[in-house]
Amino acid sequence: MMELVLTRSQSAAARIEQLIRNSSRSVDAALYRFNNPRLAEALMDAARRRVTLRLVLDRNKYEESRSTREIFSGGTMPFRLSCGRQGPGSKMHHKFVILDGRAVLTGSYNWTLESEEQNYENLLIVREAEQVAVYQKEFEALWAEATPVGE
Repeated sequence: MMELVLTRSQSAAARIEQLIRNSSRSVDAALYRFNNPRLAEALMDAARRRVTLRLVLDRNKYEESRSTREIFSGGTMPFRLSCGRQGPGSKMHHKFVILDGRAVLTGSYNWTLESEEQNYENLLIVREAEQVAVYQKEFEALWAEATPVGE
């Protein structure tokens, strides 16, 4: 089963927030950009509910964005930084989240205010176990090679 959210007609942040609030075990996220306080609060709430969080962020975007660094300065969300295949200067350009090992959120949508308020974006929610497993394997590889920062 799949679900598609198009920002022309609905809020991707609202749907992501709802799905995070319904998660009970884990949230694994590989995010190129992240500065949306609403989504940060949903993750912090999940952490308070003892949902296991692991985030991999693009190193370059993290270093460039004061608002992203502020979101992660509280130490409530474990995160690591990664670059692309060619190291510094290349991008960890993924935009996917795995919820409870059962659903993947992916698409063009960055977790930014710009994506929510200005852009036309798409968010695909995938619930097929085989596809979720492929994303989980990719996340585990990213997590293993990324540099620990907020742990």
